[in-house]
Amino acid sequence: MDMNLAVLGGKLAAPPELREFESGSRLLRVLVTVRSSSPRRRVDVIPVTAWDPADDHPALLAEVGERLWVTGTVQRRFWSAGEHRHSRLEVVSFHVQRNEDAAAASTEAADTGSNGSAVD
Repeated sequence: MDMNLAVLGGKLAAPPELREFESGSRLLRVLVTVRSSSPRRRVDVIPVTAWDPADDHPALLAEVGERLWVTGTVQRRFWSAGEHRHSRLEVVSFHVQRNEDAAAASTEAADTGSNGSAVD
């Protein structure tokens, strides 16, 4: 069985970039900084995209330096510019959550219990 699943936890590295194409499609692009210490210490800046995001998409509301949690798939995108062909690896997100949203969801889950009923 093949699987393509990316899970990132990192910080927003630059302001979100929202592009609108002639077709009416919109592309949200953010850069997420992920720090690693194993097998060696390094910082990776991962491009994350979302096609046709809602106006209240969490990445659009995030501030530079704010923690984001991203799930999606790794995809290689190709395009031509003049006579040259380019490609880029990126994470195409299907879920993005801001850290404050994650904290609120965690608190809500603790208040309601695992089965969704209120805890006294």
